[in-house]
Amino acid sequence: MNLSPEVIADHRLADSFVPPSPIRHKTRVSLWTLFRLYRQNLLAIFMERDYATRRMRKKVGLRTIHFSNHPDGVRETLHRQAATFEKKTSQQRQALAPLLGDGLFVSDGATWAERRAIVAPIVHGRRIATFAPVMRETAIEWCGDWRKAGDGATLDILFEMGELTAEIISRTIFGRRLGREFTREIIAGFAAYQRNVDQTDLLSLMNAPDWVPRLQGVSTRRARHRVHRVIDDIVDRFARGEGDPNAVISQLFAARDSSGAPLTKAAIRNEAIVIFMAGHETTANTLAWAIYLVSQSPRVEARLAAELEAVLGGRHPELADVADLTFTRAIIEETLRLYPPVPLLGRTATGPGTLNGNAVAKGDILVVAPWLLHRNRDLWALPDHFVPERFDPAIAARPDKHAYIPFASGPRVCPGLTFAITEATLCLATLLQAFKVTLEEGHNVEVSCRLTLRPGDRLPMVVRRRKGGEPS
Repeated sequence: MNLSPEVIADHRLADSFVPPSPIRHKTRVSLWTLFRLYRQNLLAIFMERDYATRRMRKKVGLRTIHFSNHPDGVRETLHRQAATFEKKTSQQRQALAPLLGDGLFVSDGATWAERRAIVAPIVHGRRIATFAPVMRETAIEWCGDWRKAGDGATLDILFEMGELTAEIISRTIFGRRLGREFTREIIAGFAAYQRNVDQTDLLSLMNAPDWVPRLQGVSTRRARHRVHRVIDDIVDRFARGEGDPNAVISQLFAARDSSGAPLTKAAIRNEAIVIFMAGHETTANTLAWAIYLVSQSPRVEARLAAELEAVLGGRHPELADVADLTFTRAIIEETLRLYPPVPLLGRTATGPGTLNGNAVAKGDILVVAPWLLHRNRDLWALPDHFVPERFDPAIAARPDKHAYIPFASGPRVCPGLTFAITEATLCLATLLQAFKVTLEEGHNVEVSCRLTLRPGDRLPMVVRRRKGGEPS
């Protein structure tokens, strides 16, 4: 545990805010109840004891599912046996492939390796100096929008963070000239897709092969077409030479596969959607959760304000400031611990393997669960509390890298993790230096998990300008 009892006592951390989480059953529930809970919320299936168990094995339909909730299991499967546990589950592929095609997030084997080699350098942390000005300028624009909304306005922070991060990633991928109307069309399509897609895939649980067609509802198909229509139009424009040459998508056009051939338009479209989804949805959820969590902890809010004043002195943050915004980043990292954007990492064993020394057969499903791992009471002090201090290098040791995996782990770790952390840190500092945000009275925040982990469908919060006004 990276927080000692002495640190907890000295900093009065035991009284920290305990944010919401799905109900944890004390005793076993029926298979029908589990199925019903799974359809509503992926995280509602876990029992209290699951938060300390190193390994679980469950039989669901004709499939055997192994859950890992310990750093040793992460190291053993996603690192030492990465080739065996590289393939995403059939459920994930069936849910996302209609939208993402053969994009990096759901592909495997040679396609995954080839696309990873193309995409990773484009979004790598070494290029953050290129991306940071877009993050900064867009966050400052949002301060202006909030100021225009009026002091004391109630805004849906989940929606606001969705639009903010979508605009940042849109300008990064497609260039500054795209326009917010296109961005809004894409995120509306994403939201509708996530709301309507079937995530249970009973055929996969019955061991049906991937080539057996899965029926999609009309609403899901419409949402997919909505996203594809906009992205295809953008791809066509860039193909005609009408796009921003500095945009990420231009580099996808310039990329070559292992045979030296350019990517097809469909491949470019698929990878653009993957980058957009990863750079928009996950960071939006993280920022929304972070703003809510800060609003519920006077101790954290006061320390954040002190850091912003000391480091920024009334000006907007820049990339060079991120290294000094250690507590701001700690808030983001603690938010990612409590609410990892993708809380369950599913893999299909392509051959025999092991988990904690126990056999895993070919075709079995492995679920490495950041949601459980990050709240394992044997690994973390105050596991359900909001304690950013646990990521403060001045008072706490860095958590084991296999115990903290908000961006996955092993060869399939998210290549855009530096982008995401930097973006979230800059945006949180920019917005909360200028505004105090409080939860709308009477609103109950709930944990919602379908494809990603969100604070419900909306997060109404009251936004007030801080004393001294917005930085110039």
